[in-house]
Amino acid sequence: MELDWLTARPVAHRGLHGNGIIENSLSAAAAAIAANYAIEVDLQLSSDGEVVVFHDDTLERLTAEHGGVSTRTAAQLKAIKLKDSNDTIPSLDELLGLVAGKAPLVLELKSSWNGNTTLARKVADRLASYDGHVAVMSFDPDLVVALRKHAPNLPRGIVAERWYLHPHWNFLTRARKHYLGLLLHLFRTKPHFVAYAQFDLPAVAPRITRRIFDMPLLTWTVRIERERERVSPWIDQIIFEHIRP
Repeated sequence: MELDWLTARPVAHRGLHGNGIIENSLSAAAAAIAANYAIEVDLQLSSDGEVVVFHDDTLERLTAEHGGVSTRTAAQLKAIKLKDSNDTIPSLDELLGLVAGKAPLVLELKSSWNGNTTLARKVADRLASYDGHVAVMSFDPDLVVALRKHAPNLPRGIVAERWYLHPHWNFLTRARKHYLGLLLHLFRTKPHFVAYAQFDLPAVAPRITRRIFDMPLLTWTVRIERERERVSPWIDQIIFEHIRP
């Protein structure tokens, strides 16, 4: 699969946000397009099964509302303003309509880690008619497997880190962290690219996938130039925020 477009431009993490522009908003996507960057955003499902663009499980960090994103309908989420902005929580359809092939898209699927692969199938179905460069990735191998089975020609990637030390990952067993960090699922997921944490590079598993399996290697999230300089020998492109590479 030809993926030169995936590594041709730095990838703006959650869009090009900052200076009054909120992450994962249509304004952040528009800013990335204007600056000639690729765009990474996060996707999850509303309570009525629509695909929306939002990172957190809950609303309070980025809005004046509280509670889970998955407890609101798409219409209810669309009515919620993002903090200190006129942007609201966009749908995948709105994002695709705005971008319309003007910049590469890298879509991260959020997961409840419960075996439910509905999000992967819905995103793949929607992208079947999208005219533009787009790739889909997830931390959850089950979602990547679902993409492989449901849309085998859609570029898919696995997101990973080596140790999963953040409290967010406490639900994972030590064995599961080992399995994920060493990419031991590769022959099951069969990704086309890997997005690996910059703070864990260099690492054996992504080095093998890049050199032996010839998979492009992205790294996240690069926030200062010193990080970019450090990881540059081992990667093909960065997913960044705060800097302007």
